[in-house]
Amino acid sequence: MIDDSTTVLAVLRRYLEQNQYLVLEAETAEAGIQIARQEHPDLIFLDIVLPGTNGFTALRTLRREPGTKDIPIIMMSGNEQATEQFYAQRIGADDFMKKPFSRPELFARIERLLDVDKVPKRFAAAATNPNFGAPP
Repeated sequence: MIDDSTTVLAVLRRYLEQNQYLVLEAETAEAGIQIARQEHPDLIFLDIVLPGTNGFTALRTLRREPGTKDIPIIMMSGNEQATEQFYAQRIGADDFMKKPFSRPELFARIERLLDVDKVPKRFAAAATNPNFGAPP
C-alpha cells in the first residue's frame, strides 16, 4: 500500500490483515517503489496524490521495470474528477478505486485481480496458456 494518509493505511491494513494478507506500507512513492523492487508484492494499492513523486509517475516507474511491471496495481484517489480514473487506466493501472471505499468494494476489486491462492490472475493465465498476452 502506498498512501500518505495514515487513516487510509490503517483501514486497508485492518481489512487486509483480517483476511490473512501480509501488508507492506509506504507513505511516499519513492519508498513504495523501493519496497516493490525488494519484496515483489502480489498487488499494489497506489494513491494518486502523494508528497514528492505522485502516483502517476510511480505507476510509470513500476511498469517500466522488469521486476515490477506485471504486479497488479489499483490506483486510489479521493478526487471527484472522473478523468483521473480514465487517465489511471490509460497509463497502465489494473483498476481504480475511489476513496472512501467499502470493505465489499475492496475485496471485489482484489478478487478481480488475484485468484483464490492470492496469485495474480495474469500469472495463472500465463502459466496455463502459453499464448496468454501474445498479440492476436
